[in-house]
Amino acid sequence: MHWSRPDQVLAFGFGAGLAPVAPGTFGTLVAVPLYWLLKSLHPGLYLAAIVLGIVVGVYICGRINRELAREDHPAIVWDEVVGYWLAMIGTPLSLPVVAAGFVLFRLFDIWKPWPIRALERKVGGGLGIMLDDLVAGILAAIVLHLGLNFFPA
Repeated sequence: MHWSRPDQVLAFGFGAGLAPVAPGTFGTLVAVPLYWLLKSLHPGLYLAAIVLGIVVGVYICGRINRELAREDHPAIVWDEVVGYWLAMIGTPLSLPVVAAGFVLFRLFDIWKPWPIRALERKVGGGLGIMLDDLVAGILAAIVLHLGLNFFPA
């Protein structure tokens, strides 16, 4: 598998998706320092980065998916990157919150409760690749914010 083009570099999470085990977890690990950098932006710019990440992700994930001729290839991890950013919307920047967001996002992404699994089965291509992780990010954000109400960071 090559990753010499910019779309491949992003889709494969700067190489994290090529990990022989748990590429989604490694892809989410790539998201953490990027989140840390994005968090310093104005909240509107942070949201714009997520929207841009989604739009770019639908395109590049769909393109690489077609090239690899396999639906939702495990090496494609840009969806994990953007899903994690979504999970962290509106949270304080602290190591415990970053770690909790990481764990919650990975749990929802792996477990795939309703509606995630249903979306994964019904929506294909780049949108389908992105959508299940975006919903996992939204569910993780909800649980994270509920937790922060009881255990402020």
